[in-house]
Amino acid sequence: MRVFTGARRAGRTRKARRPVPRLPRPARAVLGALPGLAAAAALALCAHGVEEAVQEHADHRSATARATGTHTAPRPPIVPRSAWLAETPPGQPPPRYDDTVVAVFVHHTDSPNAYSCAETPRIIRYLHAGQTGVRRWDDIGYNFLVDRCGVIYEGRAGGVDRPVTGAHTQGFNHRTVGIAAIGTFTAGVEVPRVMTDAIAALAAWKLGPSGTDPRARVRLVSSHSGSRYAAGTRAGLPAVAGHGDGYMTSCPGAALTARLPEIRDLAARLQNRPRDAPARHSVSAGRSTGGGDQGRRR
Repeated sequence: MRVFTGARRAGRTRKARRPVPRLPRPARAVLGALPGLAAAAALALCAHGVEEAVQEHADHRSATARATGTHTAPRPPIVPRSAWLAETPPGQPPPRYDDTVVAVFVHHTDSPNAYSCAETPRIIRYLHAGQTGVRRWDDIGYNFLVDRCGVIYEGRAGGVDRPVTGAHTQGFNHRTVGIAAIGTFTAGVEVPRVMTDAIAALAAWKLGPSGTDPRARVRLVSSHSGSRYAAGTRAGLPAVAGHGDGYMTSCPGAALTARLPEIRDLAARLQNRPRDAPARHSVSAGRSTGGGDQGRRR
């Protein structure tokens, strides 16, 4: 806005006016930006780059989490089931659901590591055929699969946003999600960082709605005596566990098992939880009313 300091029109009393102090240039720039928040956001993106804008958004989400007590994470990109399976096989029963998700079990597929990521859909089809054919399961057991390039694929049918009852960890398929790393990750095998980052992002997102800290321990009720725990036993397990925590197996392999602590820590950060806050709470998870593990177990 311009300020006129000259004489007023004739007929009006002329008054002496004090000079209007000029604000420093940075202050004028800030005031000029106030009328348009959208314009200010656009200028910030141009001036500071996309990374700073994303960090500002993350800081805002962290502040919101502290204020509201909620700790959720954004949904990571997920390739739909239709990318590897054209249509639902005839005779496949409808999916079953739990009320929530309070734990994640990490697996490896025990398949070759020397594959290109363009081959992933074919590999998942092969895994599906083995589980539904030779093992006579009703569908692929894993809820999600992650390849060596960090790409997440929808596995078991039912909807990625819903708490689908899987068939991945015998005795503990209820209220849990099974995430399979495509490959074999025994001792000494390199586990790609993009793969563990994707697993952490998926775990953070799926555990968010139940308020479960990925670093916590949860209580799950075994539904099958073929697991490490007799049916009906309340077992204390990590919220982000390896397959071997619930079943007598070396899965997900020593190399991937060794990466689980950092996966838990990253998942907690993605939920905007303080790094130095211990995960003391324990979520109690009873058996779902959706039925047992028969025909759906691994």
